[in-house]
Amino acid sequence: MAAWLMLLAGVSAAGTWLALVYARRHKLIDQPGERRSHSVPTPRGGGIGITVALLFACVMGGWMGVAGPAPLLGFAVGLLLVAGIGWVDDHCPLSPLLRLLVQGLAGVVLAWGLHGVEERWGWAVLTALSVPVLVNVWNFMDGINGLASSQAVLAAVAFAWLVPAVAYPALALAAATAAFVPYNFPKPRIFLGDVGSGTLGYALAALLAEGTWMLPGPAIPYSLVLLLPVSAFLIDASLTLVSRMLAGEKWWQPHTSHLYQCWVKAGRSHAFVTAVYAAFSFVAVILASLLRGAAPWLAGGGVALWLSIALLGWVRLRRRLIPGKGTERQA
Repeated sequence: MAAWLMLLAGVSAAGTWLALVYARRHKLIDQPGERRSHSVPTPRGGGIGITVALLFACVMGGWMGVAGPAPLLGFAVGLLLVAGIGWVDDHCPLSPLLRLLVQGLAGVVLAWGLHGVEERWGWAVLTALSVPVLVNVWNFMDGINGLASSQAVLAAVAFAWLVPAVAYPALALAAATAAFVPYNFPKPRIFLGDVGSGTLGYALAALLAEGTWMLPGPAIPYSLVLLLPVSAFLIDASLTLVSRMLAGEKWWQPHTSHLYQCWVKAGRSHAFVTAVYAAFSFVAVILASLLRGAAPWLAGGGVALWLSIALLGWVRLRRRLIPGKGTERQA
């Protein structure tokens, strides 16, 4: 297993390096701006190395017989759709509606591969919906050095720990993403791009969809437990989206009003904010491991308590960081 994961990491690292060469040659560069959190021009599209590594893992997984053809095919085709539209968008910005439609199609393809063949239609619907949600969450939260990739590594390792049945694909994602991190953190040589953030969100949606179905016991409380490893991103992305909607802003346009972005604008370094989010997720994973085998009422109550505390913390920090929301100072 270790040698196999190192091979995947090598494929990802090589793919990222080639993406860096390609981005510089074709001027695929993110420029600093009002709606950006970086201060120097930086190449984008490095996440395609992770995409290639995951597709390679699909081929090898089929050859080794670690999964059936339908799940592997469904995952691979869906990944190509999400990563493909992201790669095109990295070169020439597309309309949000077109991207959402392709992401929705990828969700349907993944749902068919994981659950449709076995006619688990309820799980199939949840899977199809989870893909555009997590793809866009990871896209929204990919704004500072190392944040999106480190959170994906933590979540993937957590899924492997919490649901051993998905350990192979989860560790494959962790290895492929970890190989990208040195290119992006602490100093960024290249960004994930939409191709990379889409790949991470899609792969995590697949793990979540497969992992929740394989958990023993009542589906609802134990499925909620698996949301804890990705709760940092879900909370920041969803609450920021709601706040922008309530303020009458054009919520679909790029912005820098997520909590992590506000923290950086207040003077904190990218490394500090990324580390705080990592610590939050680490605690969430520990809590998930404790709740996984608990009584259903305790599992559901524990998740609700964690999300409530996180929500209050988000509101308090936001009021301290955003002008007009409270005292304006560093958190």
